[in-house]
Amino acid sequence: MEPVLIVALVVGVSTVFGVCAFFAGIKYRKKVGEDKIGSAEQEAARIIEEGQRAAEAAKKEALVAGKDEAHKMLTDTEHEITERRKDIQKQEKRIQQKEESLERKLENLEKKEDTVAQKLKTAELRLEEAENYKQSQFEMLEKISGFTAEQAKAYILNNLDNELTHEKAVKIMEFQQKTKEEAERSAREIVSLAIQRVAADHVSESTVSVVPLPSEDMKGRIIGREGRNIRAIETLTGVDLIIDDTPEAITLSCFEPVKREIARVTLEKLIADGRIHPAKIEEMYEKAKREVEFLVKSEGERAIIEAGINGMHPELVKILGRLHFRTSYGQNVLDHSMEVAYLAGIMASELGLEPTMARRAGLLHDIGKALDHEIEGSHVEIGVDVARKYKESETVVHAIHAHHGDVEAKTVIACLVQAADAISAARPGARRENVENYIKRLEKLEEVASSFNGVERSYAIQAGREVRIIVKPEAVKDDQMILLARAICKKIEDELEYPGQIKVNIIRESRAVEYAR
Repeated sequence: MEPVLIVALVVGVSTVFGVCAFFAGIKYRKKVGEDKIGSAEQEAARIIEEGQRAAEAAKKEALVAGKDEAHKMLTDTEHEITERRKDIQKQEKRIQQKEESLERKLENLEKKEDTVAQKLKTAELRLEEAENYKQSQFEMLEKISGFTAEQAKAYILNNLDNELTHEKAVKIMEFQQKTKEEAERSAREIVSLAIQRVAADHVSESTVSVVPLPSEDMKGRIIGREGRNIRAIETLTGVDLIIDDTPEAITLSCFEPVKREIARVTLEKLIADGRIHPAKIEEMYEKAKREVEFLVKSEGERAIIEAGINGMHPELVKILGRLHFRTSYGQNVLDHSMEVAYLAGIMASELGLEPTMARRAGLLHDIGKALDHEIEGSHVEIGVDVARKYKESETVVHAIHAHHGDVEAKTVIACLVQAADAISAARPGARRENVENYIKRLEKLEEVASSFNGVERSYAIQAGREVRIIVKPEAVKDDQMILLARAICKKIEDELEYPGQIKVNIIRESRAVEYAR
C-alpha cells in the first residue's frame, strides 16, 4: 500500500506547486503589464506635447503667410484702382474734348444755315428776275420771228426729226453693211462648202404621163368593144385616159402621182402582153400595184439609208417613198428632199451642231406633198400633222412648220432647213414653171415695188430674182433709200410666193441736161 501513498503524495505536491506557479505567473504578467502601460502613457504624453508645439509653430507660420498674402493683394488692388482712375480721367478728358468740338460744329452749322438761307433767298430773287427776263426775250423773239412758242417748238422738232431720220438711216446702213459683210463671209464659206460637197443632178424631172404605143391599132384594142376596156382601166386606177390624135401615144391624167404611176405600169404591161380585156386588166393592175408599192417602200428606205437616218416609223418611210413620183416646178420632190438633207447636215456640221437631226428635218420638210392630193390643207400643215402622228421630235416638227416662213424659225436647225431648201430650189436648172405663171409673178413683183410713194419705175430682172427700182430724187432722199428698201422687202415677203430669194435694188439718180446752141 505504500507505493500508492507515495504516488498520491507526489501528485498532491505537484499540484500544490503547479497552483503556486500559476498564481505567481499571473502576478508577474500583471506587473509587467502595468510597467508597459506606464511607459505608454508617458510616450503618449510626450507625443501630445510635441504635437502641440508643432501645431503652435504651424499656426504662427500660417498667420505670417496670410498676413503677407493679404498685404500683397491689398497692394495689387490699390495699383489696379489707381490705373482705372487714370483711364477714367483720360476718357472723361476725351469726352469733354468731343463735346467742345461738337459745340463748335453746331455753331458753324448754324452760321452756314443762315448763309444758305440768305443765298437761297437771293437765288429765288435772281430766278424770278431770270424768268421775267426769259419771258420778255420770248415775247421779243416772237415779235422778231413771227412765230409763237408752240410754232417755234414744232419747227425745231421737225428739223430734229429730219436730222434723226438721217442719222438713223446712216446708222442702219453702217450696221447692216457690217453685219452683212460678216454674215455673208461666214455664210458664203458654209454654203459654198455644202454645195461643193453635194453632187446634185441639175436636170429637171417630171413624172411620165404619156405612154408610147407600138402602133395606132393598139388604141382601138385599149378602148375595147364599146369602150369596156378603157372604162375598166379608168375605174380600177382612178386615172383618165386621153386618147386623141397624138400618134402612137396615150396621155394619162390624174392629180395623184402614185395612181398615175400604177396606171402607167398597168398599161405598159397590157401593151407588152397584147391580151387586153377586163379580167387581164384586173390581173395586170394588181401586179402593177404591188410593184409600185414595193418601189415606194424601196425608194423610202433608200432615202433614209443615203441620208444616214434610222429609227423612222415604217409608215412614214412609205409616205416618204411616195415623193419619188411627186414633182414641184418640174423638180423631183424626193431628190429635192434628199438634197436639202445633205445641205442641212453639212452646214450643221460646219456650225458644230448635230448633223443627224438636221438631215432628218431636211429629209422630212416636204413630207406633206406626198399627201396633199388626199388631205385638205397646205403641204406644210399636212407635214406637221404627219410628223406628229408618227412621233417625230418637236425640233423636226418645228423645222417642217417653219421652212416656208409660216411660223418664225426659233431653232438653228429650222434656219438651216430654210437655207438648204432655198439653195436646192434656186440653183440653175432645178425648177421650171410655165410661161403664164412666170409672167404673172414678174408682173406682181413690179406692181408691189411700184406701189410705194416716190417710185418712178420698177423692173423685174434675172427671172424674178432681182427687182430694180428707180426712185424720184426729189421725193426720196439718200438716207431714206435703205428704209424704202426694207419696206419693199417686207411687202414682197407678205404678199408674194417665190422660190429662193429676191434682191431689191433701189437707184436714185439726179441729172442735169442742157444744150449748147
